[in-house]
Amino acid sequence: MNFKHKTVFVSGANRGIGKALVAALLQRDVAKVYAAARNLATIASYDDARVVPVALDITYPDQVRAAAVTASDTDILINNAGIATYASAIGGTLDEAKRDMNTNCFGTLDMIRTFIPILETKDAPAIVNIVSIAAFVNFPFLGGYSASKAALFSLTQGARLELAAKGIAVHSVNPGPIDTDMTKDVAMDKTSPDAAANAILDGLQAGQLDFSPDPIGAAMFETWREDYRALESMIANMMAGS
Repeated sequence: MNFKHKTVFVSGANRGIGKALVAALLQRDVAKVYAAARNLATIASYDDARVVPVALDITYPDQVRAAAVTASDTDILINNAGIATYASAIGGTLDEAKRDMNTNCFGTLDMIRTFIPILETKDAPAIVNIVSIAAFVNFPFLGGYSASKAALFSLTQGARLELAAKGIAVHSVNPGPIDTDMTKDVAMDKTSPDAAANAILDGLQAGQLDFSPDPIGAAMFETWREDYRALESMIANMMAGS
């Protein structure tokens, strides 16, 4: 993937990984970055005419359609928007599980479907879904979130197979603990958003399809690839220790 002179759309661009991705993309000679968030007032001022703020809540189909009209020149779609209710799949409410699923899975799917007609007209287009290492093992305190990310990873695989004929590359990025607002109460070593963002862009430029941009996430991903039960045991031991 080459970002030079490309137009990139980043959802959830007001904080954390999304905000860091916008800044990192500007350093890679992109033509334009659409920085999308639910509240325009929360999007940082970059003092750079290449950044175009977009109001977007991906759970509202009319806002997704409006964003696609605004960003009809998009070459690369980065689906970063997401939530975590911090509710267990068993102990939490069904509404909490639905909120995780509606945003992280169905909202992202709507973005993919809506932007396909735009992307298929471009040269070397791509979709990048920011998934999570939680797609591969369920963290009980993030039960609904983990399930929604597992669903998103499966949809990413399906989209990759379906869109290959259209020439649209589809990637999954699976971060471990990143030092963002979402993980502020999680007691683990964390990678900075800036380091994660640059590792994401490096991985995409290297052509990686499914990868993790941080050391802990990468170690967990490799464990899952070798023995998914071992990763499950790792999380069980971590929960017992806490």
